[in-house]
Amino acid sequence: AGKAPTPWNLSMAVRSVCVFIFAGFFEIGGGWLVWQTVKEGKPLWYAFLGSAMLVAYGFVATLQPDLPAASFGRVYAVYGGFFVVLSYAWGRYMDGLRLDLGDKIGATLALVGVLVAWFWPR
Repeated sequence: AGKAPTPWNLSMAVRSVCVFIFAGFFEIGGGWLVWQTVKEGKPLWYAFLGSAMLVAYGFVATLQPDLPAASFGRVYAVYGGFFVVLSYAWGRYMDGLRLDLGDKIGATLALVGVLVAWFWPR
């Protein structure tokens, strides 16, 4: 008989969502800094800082609570929905991106979909 699954509780759910947001900050922020150097002519140190952030991002996902749901593939798949929403938010607040209805509906569907997958009882 296998080990009984660890049930979600509020503390673990909050921690898990915070890890996804933290990961988004490092991946999107790092990518944005590299973009600023390559596309916008910002100083080279932007790219170096962005590269360091992207390396750090690779470790952030491992901070997910130790749950049966937290396999590599599922963590990265679910993070994808957070990435969509966080990328739009970054674009809006850092670059003045104007989101249209399709952006908002698509991001909502992505996030709702991955939350169902993540918190589905297993």
